[in-house]
Amino acid sequence: MPGGLSTDLYELTMAAGYHAAGATARASFELFVRELPATRGYLVAAGLEQAITYLETWRYTPDEIAYLRTVPGLQGADSTFFDDYLRRLRFTGDVWAVPEGTPVFAGEPILRVTAPLPEAQLVETALLATILFQTAVASKAARVREAAGERPVMEFGGRRAHGTQAAMYAARAACLAGCRATSNVDAGYRFGVTVSGTMAHSWVMAHACELTAFSRYLAVHGPRSVLLIDTYDSIEAARLIVGAGLRPGGVRLDSGDLVGLSRSVRGVLDAGGLADTQILVSGDLDEHKVAALVSSGAPIDGFGVGTALSTSSDAPALSGVYKLVEIDRDGTMTPVMKLGAGKRTCPGVKQLWRVYGPVGPVRDVVGLAGEAAPTDGEPLLTCVVRGGVRQQPTRAIDQIRDACRTAVARLPEGVRRHRDAATYPVALSAALERLAANVASELAARDTGR
Repeated sequence: MPGGLSTDLYELTMAAGYHAAGATARASFELFVRELPATRGYLVAAGLEQAITYLETWRYTPDEIAYLRTVPGLQGADSTFFDDYLRRLRFTGDVWAVPEGTPVFAGEPILRVTAPLPEAQLVETALLATILFQTAVASKAARVREAAGERPVMEFGGRRAHGTQAAMYAARAACLAGCRATSNVDAGYRFGVTVSGTMAHSWVMAHACELTAFSRYLAVHGPRSVLLIDTYDSIEAARLIVGAGLRPGGVRLDSGDLVGLSRSVRGVLDAGGLADTQILVSGDLDEHKVAALVSSGAPIDGFGVGTALSTSSDAPALSGVYKLVEIDRDGTMTPVMKLGAGKRTCPGVKQLWRVYGPVGPVRDVVGLAGEAAPTDGEPLLTCVVRGGVRQQPTRAIDQIRDACRTAVARLPEGVRRHRDAATYPVALSAALERLAANVASELAARDTGR
């Protein structure tokens, strides 16, 4: 997990300034995505478990503090900032968040931190990186899973991820949002997700005979083995398997005309008495290609999806921000907002409600945390950390996956479309709109000297 140095320098320079000024009043920050990517009708929240673990273990070690003393940008900081404040620093705040696997939309608070101002400031970078990356991957995985229907999807993207840590967390996010398994063994070990895999082309090429490669693999790994059959000629490889009396659990196609090849291979396998041998396909797949394969009626039993998942290739970054919304001034929690063009924020700590109709969600309402819920509205933000202590047990990935699948399926069909998705309605409550107008007026009056 990241540590205290997993931050931007300006977070530390501000913390040193707060320390020097004695500015340790409680403050609230909210993390949200400004705009959905053009290719998304919704996002799936993910990464909360790692965010909580980060806050639980967040601290500065003696070696890290010694390094910070040498950073030019911190040369003006008082020695007590290093020797006393950073040495003792732990996260003591509260966190409210939407559960992992929940569909969310632009402008909605995904996570809120209330803590002494320097604490809330210093954790910004790590929280953004943790939540936004996994949310991007989970959102992509939910789309791929929907495209596959009832056929399983395996995440195969570790080798294309941006480092091994990213590969592990991408696998987690993909599995909580719908993938049945991952090829990433580290994710299986750390998160209890199912690991799955076949063989590489190099295994076949390392043997002088393709049939020997298949036979040896089956001898070691048994009848559940999945054999990769497109190294040379996929149809001929299927014939070799049948002719030798081999009975693999499945075969995988990784290239070529997947529709035509799967039909031909299915014919060979069925004629040879291998009707139970599944056909899995991979090779630069995404939700659009998976949907096309499914709609073609090709006899494909499952999909391995790599790069498109581990990098969220069509939307690799989200416009997520972490903004101050309230601060204690002279004993009163005071709402604050930003007025910058195109980046205006809403003041005050908030709750997010999902309003349901007869068949599912019809709109979301962002309102003030203390106001009454709208009719048929379900609050989505719950307290997950209080006083620095975790409030909820860790949820199993399969539990999150089931809840995610149900929640996504209940969204309006137009919002779930893979192309030209409809916009899901998100409104501000009347109370929040009034507060925003009042705070904006007060700021304008202050700035003009009136």
